[in-house]
Amino acid sequence: MDEAPDPASGPAWTRLYPRNVPRQVSVPNTTLSELVAESVARWSERTALVYYGAKWTYRRFWSESERFAAALAREGVGPGDRVALYLPNCPVYPIAFFGTLRLGATVVQVSPLYLGQDLVRLLKDSEPKALVTLEFLYPNLAKVRSECSVPRVFVSRLRELYPWYTRLFVNAVMRRQNLSTDFPTDPEVRAWRSAVRTPGSVPLWKGDPATTVAVLQYTGGTTGRPKGAMLSHRNLVANVVQSDSWNTTRRPGEEVILASIPFFHIYGLTVALLMGLVEGATIVLETRPEIREVLKLIDRYRPTQFPGVPALYQAFVQQPDLARFNLRSIRYCLSGSAALPVEVARRFSELTGSNLIEGYGLTEASPVTHANPVEGERRAGSIGLPLPNTEERVVDLDDPTRVLGAEQVGELCVRGPQVMLGYYRHPEETALVLGRDGWLRTGDVARIDADGYVYVVDRKKDMINVAGMKVYPREVEEVLFQHPAVADAAVIGIPDAARGEVVKAFVVRRPGASVTEEELIAFVRERIAHYKAPRTVEFRDSLPRSGVQKVLRRVLRDGATAGPTPPADAPRAS
Repeated sequence: MDEAPDPASGPAWTRLYPRNVPRQVSVPNTTLSELVAESVARWSERTALVYYGAKWTYRRFWSESERFAAALAREGVGPGDRVALYLPNCPVYPIAFFGTLRLGATVVQVSPLYLGQDLVRLLKDSEPKALVTLEFLYPNLAKVRSECSVPRVFVSRLRELYPWYTRLFVNAVMRRQNLSTDFPTDPEVRAWRSAVRTPGSVPLWKGDPATTVAVLQYTGGTTGRPKGAMLSHRNLVANVVQSDSWNTTRRPGEEVILASIPFFHIYGLTVALLMGLVEGATIVLETRPEIREVLKLIDRYRPTQFPGVPALYQAFVQQPDLARFNLRSIRYCLSGSAALPVEVARRFSELTGSNLIEGYGLTEASPVTHANPVEGERRAGSIGLPLPNTEERVVDLDDPTRVLGAEQVGELCVRGPQVMLGYYRHPEETALVLGRDGWLRTGDVARIDADGYVYVVDRKKDMINVAGMKVYPREVEEVLFQHPAVADAAVIGIPDAARGEVVKAFVVRRPGASVTEEELIAFVRERIAHYKAPRTVEFRDSLPRSGVQKVLRRVLRDGATAGPTPPADAPRAS
């Protein structure tokens, strides 16, 4: 039974919603599997998945997921068990995902970039009964089998996922990239091909969506040990419904989504895959978001929706021949996962004619909590308004019990049906971020204007303290991006004997551009307070990024040096 909210009620900021966005939404009391089953029944012959020319209809995708569920059941997997997906974007992922959920089991998200101890820590923590992967990733697992046990491993050959006429070339390309093409012969290995071709039927599991964990989504782990956020069926269903209500341009049964962002990350899972399947979209899968390939796929498949990350949009605006590609099919262009520099958004809009919508979310909220209106006022530098059924507030950085008012800077907190159940096996850390009242402490420093629009200043842990004065890296990075010679930039704090910390910038120049350290420092000092300007600038060919393209400031800090003495006019500690 659906929750029936009062459409006339809602917080003050809902008055600024576009007229076709509800102030509240009804969240169906259903599982993800049941929700997608409705799409399968409605659009059974529509193409659900496209992978470099190979296609799966909704009927075929659903049939293979049921057969995989039967294969899991034969191996003893059932409700409450965990199945790890160690996969990049490919057709195996959605089929295995819904095959797992069909049994009432939990999907464990494993980044295909993980190996060694990263892989060991995650698998030891989650203890999956089965794992699904590709043959070129299996050697990473084989190397750590003595340190963590996975009873069954389903392995797919990559070439089997491509159209028959390109399969001969797939292995040759893999070998050139030094990737294994051998199929493993270990006794615990099962062939994916056999699993999805062997007839089998498993009834669609139906349980309590509010208490059953659908996905164990591990946090990035860039600052410490990764923790598994327990996302229930209800959490994810709620976020799909909330996000769908926000996308006022969507046309169920007609959309084409280019899924360049990875499904192993919660942003890609919810916004590209789950939302796509629920609305009967055709999802074009890209294994690796390389910009030239992205442009070719847009030209070929004419996507109507393109969720991306700031690094990908930066790559767009740096393409000298962008006008060669037809990008006009895209109606809904969303940026998430990291802060979108204002200058990048402006340049992208100028070059493509598309409106780039910035949103916000986090793993613990399934993930979307805020977005700028698609057909309403978008405020530069803002992550927008809370989605329906989502509450917001800012609390004091030192005293989280003190709620702040409009325009005051503090830690952003959110509450809503999309907020996780807690961290897997970490009750103490769950209590720290959720408390007793259900308000999720995001760890982001932000301010809320009088209308409810939120402006994220920076991550709380990345804040720089210069002689007692707060400097937020994003503010400095925004200025650096305004310089025509800057292609990419990141800012950190480094130790300083007199001031505690000073600002250091890492900059990637645009191809063919020339700019010196002194010129960039002067450029910033002309635009913001001098103490916020970098004291040193280090030029690099690229910046270290995570699997979802967030700049790894921790890596930059680990290798940073203090550099020369800051200018005399810099503020000094009292």
